[in-house]
Amino acid sequence: MGNYKTLKEEVYEANMQLPRLGLVLYSFGNASAVDRNKGVFGIKPSGVPYAELRPEDVVICDFNGKPIDGNRRPSSDTKTHAVLYKEYDAIGGVVHTHSTYATAWAQALKDIPVFGTTHADYLITDIPCALPMKDDYIQGDYEHMTGYQIFDCLKERKLDYKEVQMILVGSHGPFTWGTTVGKAVYHSAVCEEVAKMAYLTLQINPDALPLKDTLKRKHFDRKHGKDAYYGQGCR
Repeated sequence: MGNYKTLKEEVYEANMQLPRLGLVLYSFGNASAVDRNKGVFGIKPSGVPYAELRPEDVVICDFNGKPIDGNRRPSSDTKTHAVLYKEYDAIGGVVHTHSTYATAWAQALKDIPVFGTTHADYLITDIPCALPMKDDYIQGDYEHMTGYQIFDCLKERKLDYKEVQMILVGSHGPFTWGTTVGKAVYHSAVCEEVAKMAYLTLQINPDALPLKDTLKRKHFDRKHGKDAYYGQGCR
């Protein structure tokens, strides 16, 4: 694994968490991690079942999505990850899954509303759903343009990628990111759980109201605000 041993092991461990968390089936989905000092990222190889995946299978790519180390073909979503790493310099890891509830919201072309404090613990906005891809994007460099489908959605809605670290790609599925690939995996699990809660909320009460703004802000700020006091890191 040469100079990329640590990066490949990090990417391998992140990918192996996805089936453990119930976020993927078979070879669905992928996780990647970046080494910005070397200008590369590692990503799961295309179509390899998780049960067969090994650290040495991880493919190292440059920021154009071109493989530079590894004997496998990289994930078909590699160019999407590459766009996110190029456009957002604080991202350390990216995860894409087809987890059931988040993907159902993406297929319904619906944002996931903030119905409760669990959602507000992580973000005070709805989880956005990017509009279905334009035909010229689809007919062009599809995976590359998926990255810009995400970028365009955040830009148009004036959302900060450092605060909104999860998105639904319309008719496709969720992408999440974080300062590390471990945090990206965490956000993927949170996205799926919040999607499930929102779905069940609407089954129980189709007229459920969004969480009030004061509760949104309270729950977000107690974990992420300047005077945050949730957890053990504030003492």
